[in-house]
Amino acid sequence: MSDIIRRDPRAEWIARNRLHPLHAAMQPEQHSWMGPNGIIRKNVHGIGFIGPNGIKRIDRSGAQQGGATKRTAAVQVQLPLYQVPAPAFYINVVPDMVGGRLSSHDRDLLGLARQLAGSDGAVLAVVFGEHKESAFDTAGVDRLLVLDGHEFDGYSPEQRVHGLRAVDNQFNPRHWLLPDSRSGGGELGRRFAASLKERPATRVWQIKGNECIGRAGAGQEDLVRALPRLILAAVECADPVSETRHEVLPMELSTALARSLPRIEDLGAVAVDPGAIPMAEAEFIFSGGNGVKDWDLFHQTAAALGATEGASRVAVDDGFMARDRQVGASGIWVTARVYVAVGISGAIQHLQGIGACDKVVAINLDPGCDMIKRADLSVIGDSGDILRALIVAVQAHRSGAKRDAA
Repeated sequence: MSDIIRRDPRAEWIARNRLHPLHAAMQPEQHSWMGPNGIIRKNVHGIGFIGPNGIKRIDRSGAQQGGATKRTAAVQVQLPLYQVPAPAFYINVVPDMVGGRLSSHDRDLLGLARQLAGSDGAVLAVVFGEHKESAFDTAGVDRLLVLDGHEFDGYSPEQRVHGLRAVDNQFNPRHWLLPDSRSGGGELGRRFAASLKERPATRVWQIKGNECIGRAGAGQEDLVRALPRLILAAVECADPVSETRHEVLPMELSTALARSLPRIEDLGAVAVDPGAIPMAEAEFIFSGGNGVKDWDLFHQTAAALGATEGASRVAVDDGFMARDRQVGASGIWVTARVYVAVGISGAIQHLQGIGACDKVVAINLDPGCDMIKRADLSVIGDSGDILRALIVAVQAHRSGAKRDAA
C-alpha cells in the first residue's frame, strides 16, 4: 500500500464543527495534560477500549497508541445506515447527472426529497444511461432505478419522458422532483408535466407543510401555492443529506420500455470557445495566481484542457489577466464542477468565491497554504514542471482515444 497520507476533508470539517452530532466521536482521547502546579497528569483509565462485555481491554498492538502502526491523517467516519424496508410511498427524483455525477443542485434536490419522504417514504432516484456516481448512499437515495440504453444518449427528451411515464405508472410516486436548471432538468420537467397534463411548481426554493414557495416576477417576488405532485426546485432548495447513509437498493421496471419515435435528431454538441463562457457559468475553470511564472505555458495548458481561464486578484492587479477573469468575493463567485488553482495561496476572499465549487485541485509549492487545505486534490511542486507534464498527459490520452476510435 502507498505510504502517502490521505486527508479526509469531511472528517476534518466534522472535527471543527461543534454542532455536528459526530463531533465528539472525532475528537482524540486526551491521555495526558498539565495540572495547575505544572505537573503532567496521565489518565491511566483512558488507555484501551471497551470490549463487547463492557470490560475495558488494553490494546497492546500499538494501534490505539500510535506506536507500531502508521497514523492516518483522519478517522474514517461511518455514518449510520438508514433503511426503509417497506416504504408506504415514493418520492421520485430525476437528477441532472451532469458528467455522470451528482451536482450540488442534485444533492440539494435529494435533501428536499428526504424531507418530503419523512420516516415512511423512500427516495427513488431515476437515472438515465451510464453514470460514474459512487456516493448515492450518502446523498440520501433509498432506491435507484437506472434506465439504460442508447435511446437515452445525448439530447433525447421525448424518449426520457416516455421512460418517466412508465416509472410513474409502476410506482405511482407521491411527488416528482426535478432540478429547475439549464442542464436539462428544467426542460424535461416541463415536458413531463405537459405529458401528465399537470401544472408543476417551478423555481421552488422552500416547502412548508402543504405549500411551496417559488420565485416569480423575474426573481423579484415569491409565489406561494399548494404543493403539487410535480416540483421543479431551484438551487439551495434544501440542505443536502449529510448525517445518514442509505441503502441504494436497485429497482427495475416490471415491463419492457418501448422505444418511441423521436421527432428530434441530436446532431451532437456544438463546439464552444471556453474563453467565451462567462465565469459564473463555467463548469471547468483553470485559474492562475502569483505563483505562475510562465503565463504562456499557463494559457497553453488551459487550451489543452479546454478549460475557462480565471485568476486571483494579485494576477489581475499585475496585469496578467483581465478584470472580468478575477475569481473571489471581490470579483466573480463561481460554481464550477472542477476548479484548478495554480499558484494561488488562498486568500479568504478567493476561498469565498470558490465555496460552491464541487471539486478543487490545487497546484502549489507551499503545502501549508490555505488553498491546499481547501482542495480535494493537491499537487505539491513547481507549477511549470507540473503544467508541462499535464500537457503531455492530455495529448497522450487524446492520441490513445483516437487510435481506439480508429
